Amino acid sequence: MRAFVFPGQGAQTIGMGQDLAASYPAAKAVFEEVDDALGQDLSGLIWNGEIETLTLTANAQPALMATSLAALRALEAEGLGLETASFVAGHSLGEYSALAAAGAMTIADTARLLRIRGTAMQEAVPVGVGAMAAILGLDFASVSAVAEAAAQGEVCQAANDNDPGQVVVSGHKAAVERALELAKEAGAKRAVLLPVSAPFHCALMQPAAERMAHALAEVEIRKPSVPVVANVRASAVSDPELIRSLLVEQVTGAVRWRDSMAYLAAQGVTEIWEVGAGKALSGMIRRIDRAIACQAIGSPEDIAKLQAAAGA
Repeated sequence: MRAFVFPGQGAQTIGMGQDLAASYPAAKAVFEEVDDALGQDLSGLIWNGEIETLTLTANAQPALMATSLAALRALEAEGLGLETASFVAGHSLGEYSALAAAGAMTIADTARLLRIRGTAMQEAVPVGVGAMAAILGLDFASVSAVAEAAAQGEVCQAANDNDPGQVVVSGHKAAVERALELAKEAGAKRAVLLPVSAPFHCALMQPAAERMAHALAEVEIRKPSVPVVANVRASAVSDPELIRSLLVEQVTGAVRWRDSMAYLAAQGVTEIWEVGAGKALSGMIRRIDRAIACQAIGSPEDIAKLQAAAGA
């Protein structure tokens, strides 16, 4: 069994998806649809802009979704589309890409939602008030205990359970800095602040969750063509109203990526394709379960390799 997964923020690079758009008309059409939906030449920014501007949360989120859907359209053109998958999943904003891939939302609606989501997450907390940090070498339970001890009346939560040795904490900057020291004392191999603009996936994002509840209420969500593994549940969902509520919960809730991949393995998934920019998810998946074969697909060359392997 195969699953398709879609990357989250941090995977963005200048030029991503440009060769797909040049090689596949259906991939180019995705970027044009996103540009039209946002009333912005986002594709121009992605391909020829400054990385600092692309990395702004309000730009990065729809840009990464556009790149993922362009890669999917290229796969579809070669007969390797979603009909070959049993599940889809995405890391944080990648869950929106997964939903668009499975037809639960239109690409235009998804782009507009991600622009709202990125702006709302950025504006929820003044710059400098919040922070996130990666803690390597401790499991989720240990990091959760560290975060709780570091809070001291402020917000500090385990926000991303990425793989067995990588957990991200999020919250007030001073609390996150205390968590770094406590994590080192607890035996962490490494504990470092992340270069992010806001403390995602923690209680400080509640204003953004409320804005997303309003935005999602205005959008049609259909039953996905394949089940979508929700970040906050780490299990497959197909009911449109449950998907809507879980997307709101996701703004403040932890990304349970390790549990999500373990769930896929338990369902019989033996192969995962990472569709879009970068290879970060493939690395995480290998650390979660080495029995799962991973393939990152973000260029025509990657697709050609898949075709060659299929023909071998």
